[in-house]
Amino acid sequence: MLDYAAFPGQRQDLIRQILQENGRVVCAELATRMNVSEHTIRRDLHELSKEGFCKKVYGGAVLQLPDAGNFFTREQKDSAKKDAIAQKAATLIKAGGCIFIDTGTTNLALAKALPADLSITVVTNSPAIAAELLRHPLCEVIMTGGQIQRASGGAVGATAANQIQGIIFDQAFIGGCAMDPDMGLTGFDFADCEFKKAVIAQSNQSIVVLTIDKLPGVARFVVAKSRDIDVLVVEEGMDKDVLDAFTAQDVRIVCA
Repeated sequence: MLDYAAFPGQRQDLIRQILQENGRVVCAELATRMNVSEHTIRRDLHELSKEGFCKKVYGGAVLQLPDAGNFFTREQKDSAKKDAIAQKAATLIKAGGCIFIDTGTTNLALAKALPADLSITVVTNSPAIAAELLRHPLCEVIMTGGQIQRASGGAVGATAANQIQGIIFDQAFIGGCAMDPDMGLTGFDFADCEFKKAVIAQSNQSIVVLTIDKLPGVARFVVAKSRDIDVLVVEEGMDKDVLDAFTAQDVRIVCA
């Protein structure tokens, strides 16, 4: 059996592997598994966090996800999975309401999944989503203005933020780069994250639709704590412990 106390490199390699597989680690569990002190594990996590591989949280660490690239690069990734969870998310939408659909490739799949007979008002900051919604004869489309970010594919500046201040949303479908029970919903772009916060503040119900590779994990900037998200729509197969941790934060889980 490998003496992990004597080989910090191998110890950190194992921690990397566990983080990639599970998205998070617990200091006490790692210490027992490797027969080292929790202080040693915390030191390892500190080194891995300096590399940008993980982010330390109380009692352990969560995986730091890489930036997934621009809108059009992301649109081609995991399209079948996005379509499946988008179909499920579409069943949550209440007819006759006013909703916000945030920019993002999974939310674009949601726009495509809206039933043709659904009468609804949709506000969006995404030109791609707005164009898709024009195919729906009973959908009134309102688009926020301002400069379009190439990375996010949406308008997230002051103009867009000011426009939504006069609207109360029945539901808001918020995009994100990662989500963790403790750290909440996070993203990589500061302006985009600030805009998402403004949308959540105007919404009666906040819904996040994410593929399983973003759970659990963290990006750079916090959008909302988990307790501020009402519903999380995910594909089947997420770790039960992670699901239970979200449920403990009063997040309703809907699996596709």
